[in-house]
Amino acid sequence: MIKRYFKYLLLLQLFTLIIGCKANQPLANSSEKTNDENWVGSWACAPMLVEPNNMPPAPGLAENTLRQIIKVSIGGEHIRLRFSNIFSDQPTVLKKVSIANVLNASAIDKNTQKNLSFNGNQEVTLNPGQEVFSDKLNFQLKQGQLLAITIYYGAASQKTTGHPGSRTTSYILSGDNLNNDVFSGAVKTDHWYSIVGVDVVASKKASNIVCLGNSITDGRGSGTNKQNRWTDILAARLAANKATQNIGVLNLGIGGNCVVKGGLGPTALDRFDRDVLSQTGTKWLVILEGINDIGGIKRAEDAPIKAQEIIDAYQIMIEKAHARGIKVYGCTILPFQKSFYDAPFKQEARDIVNAWIRNNHFDAVVDFDKEMASETDSKTILSNMHDGDFLHPNELGYQRMGEVIDLNLFK
Repeated sequence: MIKRYFKYLLLLQLFTLIIGCKANQPLANSSEKTNDENWVGSWACAPMLVEPNNMPPAPGLAENTLRQIIKVSIGGEHIRLRFSNIFSDQPTVLKKVSIANVLNASAIDKNTQKNLSFNGNQEVTLNPGQEVFSDKLNFQLKQGQLLAITIYYGAASQKTTGHPGSRTTSYILSGDNLNNDVFSGAVKTDHWYSIVGVDVVASKKASNIVCLGNSITDGRGSGTNKQNRWTDILAARLAANKATQNIGVLNLGIGGNCVVKGGLGPTALDRFDRDVLSQTGTKWLVILEGINDIGGIKRAEDAPIKAQEIIDAYQIMIEKAHARGIKVYGCTILPFQKSFYDAPFKQEARDIVNAWIRNNHFDAVVDFDKEMASETDSKTILSNMHDGDFLHPNELGYQRMGEVIDLNLFK
């Protein structure tokens, strides 16, 4: 009787494990034809509910055409795109979607333009809370290239799912302009909407790095349309090295994001399964999060409590990633003395968190704190490497951050 009970318990645990794994698998549709295809993420951004001041400008999305520009990391001959309506409460209709190589700004190379399909149809309705993949498409996607994604919308939800911190210009024209190669006279907006990912069919050697973070990963202080966030610098270095050229980089940063509570967008802990574990082909996770949690501390007595909450969240994310076979690298929190967040008890919280990160809890450490600290004051960021606020790096600072990461971590 006892043996039978334990046998039943073992089967129950196994069933639960299988169901749990399936529940956390990435989205699937007709683009996934065989288990032999190795889908790997080449580009991604973190979706959120777009705030009122970052909504699409007039004429808006509904019944109009949006052209967005992204820079992919790894290339491939077969690709699929991922679209999201998860923060919306109304359907959003994509009547037609195409991709093409970029010539300049909004102009595309018409010879490379191809239309996407969704389960064989050109139109797809994204219901509230839904994400979809396009069907697999033959397309010569080159490593590190710019890609234009043009969407002719039907109805569009008033609550819009997107990524405000694109640092890249998008273009809106009234009506159906899907095949307009120049897009002259378009309304400009530096935000992304609906698009959240690009995957490629790659060799078994290909994989990617997910970078989870806040505005410093999202790239505040980097150059608009320059694609020079620290993640972009890292991607370029990986591509130039023969031993790492098959490794992509996915930037899942959200400006103003927190790890455990508050901030902009879902917290890192709340969005972890979707933004990290749903990506395909991920072997490494790099976490640079926590400064906004620390900056929000109101009372000195709360500093060690908040530090421990961040540490506990790190531990949860490490365990979840390890369960998927993903290595996790922790980044120390950058200096912020003289910034609008500065206070002695907040510095104490940062010291507690950074000490924990350095104490062999992650698979490896990227010590951005050490690399970005002033020679004369370790609590202050290098004087020529911040964006004027003593908190966010500038273009030179992001260049340094991308260059100090040891590529041997990914070999």
